[in-house]
Amino acid sequence: MTETLSARAILDRLVAFPTVSRDSNLDLIDWVEEYLRGHGVSARRVYDATGKKAALYANVGPEVEGGIVLSGHTDVVPVDGQDWSTDPFTVVEKDGKLFGRGTCDMKGFDALALAMVPYALERGVTRPLQIALSYDEEVGCVGAPPMIDDMIRHLPRAASAVIGEPTMLRPVTGHNASVMFRIHVKGFEVHSSKLPEGVSAVHEAGRILHWVNEINDRIQAAEPDPVSALFDPPFTTCHVGMIHGGTAHNITAKDCHLNVGFRCPAGDDPEAYASELVAFLDDLNARLRARHPQAGIDYDRNFGVPGLKPEPEGRAESLIRQLTGDNGTHVVTYGTEAGQFQERGYSAVVCGPGDIAQAHQPDEWIAVDQFEKGEALLRRVVDTLV
Repeated sequence: MTETLSARAILDRLVAFPTVSRDSNLDLIDWVEEYLRGHGVSARRVYDATGKKAALYANVGPEVEGGIVLSGHTDVVPVDGQDWSTDPFTVVEKDGKLFGRGTCDMKGFDALALAMVPYALERGVTRPLQIALSYDEEVGCVGAPPMIDDMIRHLPRAASAVIGEPTMLRPVTGHNASVMFRIHVKGFEVHSSKLPEGVSAVHEAGRILHWVNEINDRIQAAEPDPVSALFDPPFTTCHVGMIHGGTAHNITAKDCHLNVGFRCPAGDDPEAYASELVAFLDDLNARLRARHPQAGIDYDRNFGVPGLKPEPEGRAESLIRQLTGDNGTHVVTYGTEAGQFQERGYSAVVCGPGDIAQAHQPDEWIAVDQFEKGEALLRRVVDTLV
């Protein structure tokens, strides 16, 4: 039997692992697995393709259906170029706040979830508490889908999944879907004085930008559906955040790279817009190849994250509303892994301590009061399993 650590002590340990998404998270996973093993709980890993990262999940209590999943991600965003007044990978408490990378997003919740393991065993739960910790959430919610699929194969199905992104402990029942495409426009270089003989990748990328503007104009002119009307903005947006190409002012650009992304409220279908974009790119590709064999367009779908749709009669939403007493309507425009749980048949809700405004910031922090209230809430969650 290992030492039972406080939630705060677990947070100190988790933050000390610099699990930036570009790096391995295996040291943290090793520690968590050992901590669980010390309490007699076995865990299962799901590795990424490189073997340098892994998700981990565990079943605490009897192997029967109807339990509750507490789910969080282990990766954090970089601290490079940020002006921190404390060591980002050491939890520092001052002025009622816990500073450190990931304290808010979302190792604070991870620590609270792990602190519930000995509590669930002590309480003698009759339905299981399931812990699920993913990787690479910060780069497109990449690690959760294979983890959830593996959970479905090896664990009894839980009744609810609580994804602990920072919501100030309010039940968030809906969030945006997103899909992103990386696009490479290939031109043919000639001196700009011979413009008609070449193909400018930059000019042709301008056609994509025009398409994006037209799509946004069309979407925003339409009446939003009732579910989308809950969101702000209440419609899908199409966005190009980065574009670069060309080599000199007097050469038609050989290459131009850009990303095109959609963010859709839960009432809208990202696949419909993705299909429209693909059809446009395929048509433009054919026209460019007809002008010159070296010209054309390559693209790939960088990532896609499903939205979370409100479940007014759902087990997860009802559970958190009952325990918090909050029956308000709370939806967010960022994405989480909750939509991926829901897509695979789980009733899902987002609820965790901390304010999303602190996420990714220098001197990231979570209020001690929120951390403590989060622990009290999760104890009540575990109590429902007895």
